[in-house]
Amino acid sequence: MRRKKRRGIYLFGILLVVLGVGGYYLYTSQTFERNAPKIEIADEIFWSLKQPLKLVLEDDTGIKEYKVIMSDGKSKETVDLAKLANPQKRIELSIKPPAGLELEGDRALLEIEVRDKSLWNYFLGNSAKKLVHIHIDRKKPDLYIVTNSYGIRKGGSALVIFHCQDKNLKEFFIKTNFGKKFQAQPFFKDGYYIALIAWPITQERFRADIVAYDKAGNRSKAYIPLYLKQKRYRISKITLKDSFLQGKIETLAQEYPETANMTPIQKFKFVNETLRERNEKLIHELASKVSQARIDDFPITPFYPLKNAAVVASFGDHRYYYYKGKLVSESYHMGLDLASVRQAPVKLGNDGEVVYADFNGIYGNMPLIDHGLGLYTLYAHCSTLYVKKGDEVAKGETIAKTGSTGLALGDHLHFGVLVQGIEVRPEEWMDRKWIKDNVTQVIKDAKKIIDSK
Repeated sequence: MRRKKRRGIYLFGILLVVLGVGGYYLYTSQTFERNAPKIEIADEIFWSLKQPLKLVLEDDTGIKEYKVIMSDGKSKETVDLAKLANPQKRIELSIKPPAGLELEGDRALLEIEVRDKSLWNYFLGNSAKKLVHIHIDRKKPDLYIVTNSYGIRKGGSALVIFHCQDKNLKEFFIKTNFGKKFQAQPFFKDGYYIALIAWPITQERFRADIVAYDKAGNRSKAYIPLYLKQKRYRISKITLKDSFLQGKIETLAQEYPETANMTPIQKFKFVNETLRERNEKLIHELASKVSQARIDDFPITPFYPLKNAAVVASFGDHRYYYYKGKLVSESYHMGLDLASVRQAPVKLGNDGEVVYADFNGIYGNMPLIDHGLGLYTLYAHCSTLYVKKGDEVAKGETIAKTGSTGLALGDHLHFGVLVQGIEVRPEEWMDRKWIKDNVTQVIKDAKKIIDSK
């Protein structure tokens, strides 16, 4: 009797082990995997019906079957259905409008059901369901140009005002042939926008189109009809002197440890190319920002930063540097150099906000001012700065004194103007007639047109 009892306990122990091992196998085995399939598509989408809807199904063990149904509130249509002999871990579907549904309204519903090959859930497998609400939108954004500057000169600026509206508007921008996307600012009344644009001196051609997309992918495009004016810029060949390399270049290079073992020419290349690129990247990033606050006007006036000044270097000068007869480097001069007397006061031409006021490599001590609408002015090589980042500054205010900091041989002011991060001809923004013809009058004309609608 006792032997039978021990034998029963022994068998029961074996049974517990078998059940434990089996349970562990069921718990960890991929065959009895318990994770539901994943359905990758947004809960709410916008659809123009022109392009197929993209849908992804994923499962760790493999998808055994799926069904996709579309309904328009009146009837349903199966748009995709499959039972797979060889289950797949990832399935990508392209859902087209079903022929059996008219989809004349602006709403539809997508029902998705998926089951995997797992033996979990009494051998039925794991399942997943999802409902996707579809907003049907076949209409392109309403886009047209109200008015714009007559023309644009290579290296110069222009203004455009346009209307862009759509109940499902996603994004719009001004696309150029050289990759730059200019942003627009809300203007005057709802649905209207204004933007300054620029033609970089390094680009031989110029084209700009306003492009708008809605959430369903519908696109509208409007070409900005500007008369293109070519301009030749100066080309200079400059011979480097040892006194310059051992003086100004050596002084600047000493601030950067990576130049410690460089030759004088290598240091010049570092300053003129590497450091210049680094300094200009900072300027471009800061000067690329455009406010999204609505403006009703842009009362800009000519800039005269230095009283009784002479122009000592022009904008757009393409400079080639030679040493002992060999070309060693090149760069563009992206501002207008003005000189009068030492430590001359630098006056602000228009109200603005200081976005930078510090030392910036080859530019030396440099305030950068935001005047709104993506227009920025830069004042380089200053000896003394009277402003700091975040200051609101007024027209006529003295913001600095001229000097020779950075890559400057003598006391002068490097005056730069940027439109959304692109350097443009300062001369245009110093010309009262150009500003009237290309900016302020264009704005006045646009407001009259908008008011007449």
